[in-house]
Amino acid sequence: MTFFNKLSQNEIYKRIMKTPLSYSAGAALLGITATAHLIIFKEAWGVTGPITVWGAKIFQLMGINTARWSYFVAHPGLKRGIMTPILRSGGSIRNIGIIVGATLATLYASEFKIKKIKGKRQLIGAVIGGFLMGFGARLAAGCNIAALFSALSALSLTGWFFAAS
Repeated sequence: MTFFNKLSQNEIYKRIMKTPLSYSAGAALLGITATAHLIIFKEAWGVTGPITVWGAKIFQLMGINTARWSYFVAHPGLKRGIMTPILRSGGSIRNIGIIVGATLATLYASEFKIKKIKGKRQLIGAVIGGFLMGFGARLAAGCNIAALFSALSALSLTGWFFAAS
């Protein structure tokens, strides 16, 4: 325990883990990350596509053949994702990395908290809100990662339209 007490008093630790980045620094890092992702993987950085595939895989486990759904027929990349094991999918690995990275960041910053659900109303609101966010991201053909950062790093005009919207 003394290690963690000493670590929390270290100035470098405080600067990296406790002090938030400025908006400009955060924007620059996101832009660099999206551009590097496009260069390295030769594909846009996306989040909601792999999550859509995860949902389809859950339906597949229940015996429902989602590969025949018109949505997946119209999006052959997502249809291929249904047949690809999760740990062999770059998008899934990136999403798992985002989840693990965000968890580690909150733990290192001593901001991790598990809160008790206050009631049915809060639970229902969270479920409906999550559904609407996911549904909206699919209607927009991507979340702000793919539709904004990836489009801008690819010098696509659609990224500027998304930003303006």
